[in-house]
Amino acid sequence: MSDHEDHKPESLIEKISEKLHDHSSSSSDSDDDSKISAMKSKVFRLFGREKPVHNVFGGGKPADLLLWKDKKVSGGILGGATVIWFLFEVLEYHLLTLVCHSLILTLAILFLWSNASTFIHKSPPKIPEVLIPEKPVTEIVSSLRIEINRGLAALHDIASGKDLKKFLSVIAGLWFVSIISNCYNFLTLVYISLVLLFSVPVIYDKFEDKIDPLAEKAWIEIKKQYAVLDEKVLSKIPRSMKELKEKKKA
Repeated sequence: MSDHEDHKPESLIEKISEKLHDHSSSSSDSDDDSKISAMKSKVFRLFGREKPVHNVFGGGKPADLLLWKDKKVSGGILGGATVIWFLFEVLEYHLLTLVCHSLILTLAILFLWSNASTFIHKSPPKIPEVLIPEKPVTEIVSSLRIEINRGLAALHDIASGKDLKKFLSVIAGLWFVSIISNCYNFLTLVYISLVLLFSVPVIYDKFEDKIDPLAEKAWIEIKKQYAVLDEKVLSKIPRSMKELKEKKKA
């Protein structure tokens, strides 16, 4: 009986110690998880993003297209753009000529097929009615209007002479674009932009863990060089013409 009574408190103490051990291990695991999540949040991400790449591009169908979630649709868009670029740039087709030739070929095939179906005893082709829906067009026009108004407001703010640094940076950017446009025509630039848009995001999405450390090193170096430029040049530029006049008076 005494052995049995001695065994009871021991088993009770063992159970309590096991529960304490389990609680401490679970709390340590949760602490480790919180530390890991904190470390992940501190990892440098390109452009300071905190969301996945898919969410950065707005999610939905546009993000799926850019990240090749539907390979057939993304490949079809890029392939169609390549065909158009090849026709206009390599074969030197003109837009109106291409449209006319395409319509002539399509109408001739459908007309001959519709008339020949009575002789070969086959049903004529079913030509679908193509109608442009109103809602997507109005949404596109509305979004374009908003973006154009933002651009006009930015240009108005720059032209008003409030910020000389912004004015000079915009002039430098436009000058750089004009140099690029001298090397390539508009269609080639659009095609290059489209290829980059369909290739860079998906590559970054697959190899972001390797790209982000390299981008961090590059970003630190850019910040160092910008600090030097700001100290020697940009800080001496007045922010507006009013500030320039005040410096001259002083």
